Amino acid sequence: MDEGVLSGIRVADFSRVLAGPYATMLLADFGADVVKVEPPGGDETRHWHPPVDAAGRSSYFGGVNRNKRSVVIDLTDAAGRAEAFRLATTADIVVENFRPGVMTRFGLGDDEVRAVNPGVVYCSITGFGAGQGGALAGYDLLVQAVGGLMSITGDPLGEPAKAGVALVDVLTAQNAVAGVLLALRDRDRTGLGQRVEVNLMQSLLSALTNQAASTLATGSPPRRLGNRHPSIAPYAVFPARDRDLVIAVGNDRQFQTLVEVLGVPELADDPRYAVNAERVAHRDHLHAELEAALARDTAASWTARLTAARVPAGLVNDVAEAIAFAGSLGLHPVVEIPETHAAGAVHRSIADPIGLAASAPAYRTPPPALGEHDGADWLDRTTPPEDPR
Repeated sequence: MDEGVLSGIRVADFSRVLAGPYATMLLADFGADVVKVEPPGGDETRHWHPPVDAAGRSSYFGGVNRNKRSVVIDLTDAAGRAEAFRLATTADIVVENFRPGVMTRFGLGDDEVRAVNPGVVYCSITGFGAGQGGALAGYDLLVQAVGGLMSITGDPLGEPAKAGVALVDVLTAQNAVAGVLLALRDRDRTGLGQRVEVNLMQSLLSALTNQAASTLATGSPPRRLGNRHPSIAPYAVFPARDRDLVIAVGNDRQFQTLVEVLGVPELADDPRYAVNAERVAHRDHLHAELEAALARDTAASWTARLTAARVPAGLVNDVAEAIAFAGSLGLHPVVEIPETHAAGAVHRSIADPIGLAASAPAYRTPPPALGEHDGADWLDRTTPPEDPR
């Protein structure tokens, strides 16, 4: 295995679908040895297709499971539970996203594993915590609804809308990675692991940032504004001659430059638009003025001219265009890994977003076939990791 900042760290990954697998993939990219424990039949997302990738696997599964090993263990079977327990007690990190209490019923709970392996960092990912919300199903769409995100997303005259990706799962995965790394750092100091708990509900509430802060400050929850910002204007999607673009003006100076580029400099002297608070109060009239100016040219032309003038603007790209745009900026958004089970094919996925100057992520292996590593000798490590003290 290639060296990485997490080389020598073993992760027993009992998670499935998105939040847990995405978190463990990020750890694997930096050298952690992630053993993905799957039930007979595999992670549910193996069967979520079309679409499929070059190897014929579900692209959903493939997007969050590179750099891992796969073993099939039936946790409803006593022999399977014994094998899983052996793996958990030799791991540095355990990650699971079952409903609260399920791992304990399998004899794989935090207390059981820690009794043999006191250095373990045990990460539990739930929808609504392990208390009164433990019985609630932690589906991303549900959390976007009850967590308030849908109430501020979508057309104000239409129905509430979810984000176009399982955003809360992704946020929770990133919190899980942060929590695990914090616990590992504390283990360096104390020699002992600890329990890490993250849940979708609190991850979303924390991510609401200014919208939650506004609610707490005023007692009035914000409402849907479509693509407009509650506190800044103009900060929205605008139609140009051929397609939409975004203009994101954050201060009065940028607004003055914007209207000069658009050929309507008189708007900067209009008292309704002179300062941001007035622009917010009169945003409907302002947007109509800007739309009339933008209709005179293409979105690409306006974007180029505004960007050159240091006014934040950009096309509303589709996903393919977004990947290409990132590539044009030298961000290297796509990585390719030779496929193991499809000669001549490559697995293409989005690069790890974390950049370390001295320890870059490594893309070693494509997502594993179900049970590809069953019975491997390296699973026979029967002693817990050495006490780091």
